[in-house]
Amino acid sequence: MNSPIGELLPPNRLMLTPGPSQIDPRVYRAMSTPIVGHLDPWFLEMMGDVQVLLRQIFQTQNRLTFPISASGSGGIEAAVLNPLEAGDEAIICVNGAFSERMAIIAERTPAKIVRVEAPYGRPCDPDDVRRAGKGKKIKILGVTHGESSTSVVTDLDSMRKVADELGALLVVDTVSTLAGMPINVDHTQIDICFSGSQKALSAPPGMSPITVNARAEEVLRARKTPVQSWYFDLTTTMNYWGKERTYHHTAPISLVFALREAMRIVLEEGLEARWARHRENRDALVAGVEAMGIELFVENPKDRQVTVTGMKVPAGVNDAKLRNQLLDEFNIEIGGGFGPLKGKLWRVGLMGHGCQKANVLLFLAAFEKCLLDQGFRLSAGAGVGAAIRSYSEAHAAVAVHK
Repeated sequence: MNSPIGELLPPNRLMLTPGPSQIDPRVYRAMSTPIVGHLDPWFLEMMGDVQVLLRQIFQTQNRLTFPISASGSGGIEAAVLNPLEAGDEAIICVNGAFSERMAIIAERTPAKIVRVEAPYGRPCDPDDVRRAGKGKKIKILGVTHGESSTSVVTDLDSMRKVADELGALLVVDTVSTLAGMPINVDHTQIDICFSGSQKALSAPPGMSPITVNARAEEVLRARKTPVQSWYFDLTTTMNYWGKERTYHHTAPISLVFALREAMRIVLEEGLEARWARHRENRDALVAGVEAMGIELFVENPKDRQVTVTGMKVPAGVNDAKLRNQLLDEFNIEIGGGFGPLKGKLWRVGLMGHGCQKANVLLFLAAFEKCLLDQGFRLSAGAGVGAAIRSYSEAHAAVAVHK
């Protein structure tokens, strides 16, 4: 009897969402290579390659560096649960949906959690953190570097300074910024840093790279009680990724292959060149949407994330209708707002393989057409023209610098 369910044929979208991002064909090829066992000697040796590449991308020498077999939310869980136990106090900076998720996870531990909040679209104020931690023994300070729900970025150097004043470990979510914006774990002295495979790394979803420095590792090993999650206990997971390669779980073999190839592509390009590419394309996108009369969600340019750009949905324009038209007519997917920002925000991700000049210009032309169809008034070609000027100015600046 034939199955009534046909062959899987997903549409080939241009993914300009806040995640997942476009994937290089080389990564698809790596993911389709033969499966081996997660304890196969060849695979166990190859795991070392993955760790070497991860350390280079995180810019760290940390021993405890590996990808967790989980999404970015699993990274949050591991980074927060491992250092916190009864009697501890922690501060979590909340200025969007994903930083709030960090706070929610922390509040499920027996530790006492203090939220330091900022309006959506702004980073948390370091002085507010200082005041919240004054006179307290703070175990961790949790920060989301790029809050992709709003497109705001937090300055990590200022938060490191506050963490030092409070004697706290600095725990940083770089899910939407690693490999797209400068991080440098060792230079910034981030104690626990985690990310996601599906954003600027341009690998499939399902892996959460994490790195833990010696100071934080010592804290984890000094726990009085077991981590409340067996799966996300980093000290046991590291036995699999450490020298022993002791069985912990069945790793997602194909996803590890894909991540390895994606990281090779990152390092072939070079981190600084990759950061510059992301900034150049983001600047052109911003120039284009502002020329159309669209307001950015984050008002202060220095607080804007490079890898995700948030735009306010103008009065008289239907958010969902425009995004559906982009899909139906142009095969382009972008993100909308959620929670309190549902229907009020568009989020465009320019990350990894999808962060290309051609994609920026195509999006701006399609976006203009969709806006015009809803009666939004703008000068024809304004967005693409402004983006082209932005690219010309960027290239001229590079030529002068050389």
